[in-house]
Amino acid sequence: MNDVRPTGPLDLTTLAAGIERTNELLTRVLAEVATTPSTHAAFVDAGYVYAAAGRLVAGTEDRKAFDLDAEGLIEAFIDKARMIFPDSRLLRVYWYDGARRRIHTQEQQRIAELPDVKVRLGNLNANNQQKGVDSLIRSDLESLARHRAITDAVLIGGDEDLVSAVEAAQGYGARVHLWGIEAAGGRNQAEPLLWEVDSARTFDLEFCKPYVTRRVGAEYGETAVGEGPAPQREEVRFVGAQVAAQWLAERGRGWLAELLPGHPYLPGAVDQELLTTAEALLRHSLRGHADLRRVLRDGFWEHVQAQC
Repeated sequence: MNDVRPTGPLDLTTLAAGIERTNELLTRVLAEVATTPSTHAAFVDAGYVYAAAGRLVAGTEDRKAFDLDAEGLIEAFIDKARMIFPDSRLLRVYWYDGARRRIHTQEQQRIAELPDVKVRLGNLNANNQQKGVDSLIRSDLESLARHRAITDAVLIGGDEDLVSAVEAAQGYGARVHLWGIEAAGGRNQAEPLLWEVDSARTFDLEFCKPYVTRRVGAEYGETAVGEGPAPQREEVRFVGAQVAAQWLAERGRGWLAELLPGHPYLPGAVDQELLTTAEALLRHSLRGHADLRRVLRDGFWEHVQAQC
C-alpha cells in the first residue's frame, strides 16, 4: 500500500507562496472594485407619467387633451438623478409605453432617438390600457441588478405589480428609489410599493408644469399653436447661439461657464428656459421636434464654448 506522505518544508513553502499569490490577487480585485464608479438607471412607466402629470397640470388623464414634453421631462429626470447621485454615472433611461401591435408611434420614435434613452413597448388593448409593461420593467430591472450593471435604480411608476421587480433587484444588491408625481388629494402610487423601496421622492406641480401643455383645440376646436412648416435647422441653430449671447450679456461669462461640466446636457430648468425663449424668437413650437431641439442645444453650446 502506497501512503501519501508530506514532503516536509517544501510543502509549507509552496503553501505560503500560494497564499501570498491569493492575497495579492484579492488586493488587486478589491482595489479595482473600490475605484469602479457607481452606475444608475431610470425605469419610467410612461403610462403613469402621462396620467399623473396630465391630471396634476391639465386636469385630465386623456393624452389627446394635452401635450407632454417627454424629451424635456426625461432630461429633467436625468438632471435630478445627477444631483442625487453625484458620484454615479448614468447607464440609460428606459421608457416603457404601450402601442398597438408594439409598433412605435411617431412620438415614441422621437423619444427612442434621444441619447441615453431606450424605448420598450408593451401592447395596448381595446380600452387603450397598457399590457405587458410591468413584466418588461421587472425583466430589465432584475437583469441589470443580477449582472451588477447598476448600483441604483430610479423607478418612476406607481403600480403595485412593480413590487416584485423591486424585491428582485434588491435581492441582487441594487438600491431602488421610487419617484412619483404629486396627486391632488391622495396618492397615485400603491402603498406596498412605497413600503418596499429604499427611498421615495415626489415631484410637485411647479416641477411638472413646464412639460405639460393643454391642447386648446382639444376643448374648443381651435387650431393648435405651432402648426405649419417647422423652422429650418440653421435658423434654429442660429437662435440657440443668439440666446447664449443674450444670456452672456445679461448673466455674465461665469454663469455660462458653470454649465460647461454638464455638456452635452443642460440642467432641466435651464433647458426649459432655452426652449421657451427660442420658441418666442422663432414664433414656432419646438415641442415634438426632438431633432430641432438638439440643433437648438448645439447652437447654444457652440457659442458658450467659443466664449468660455
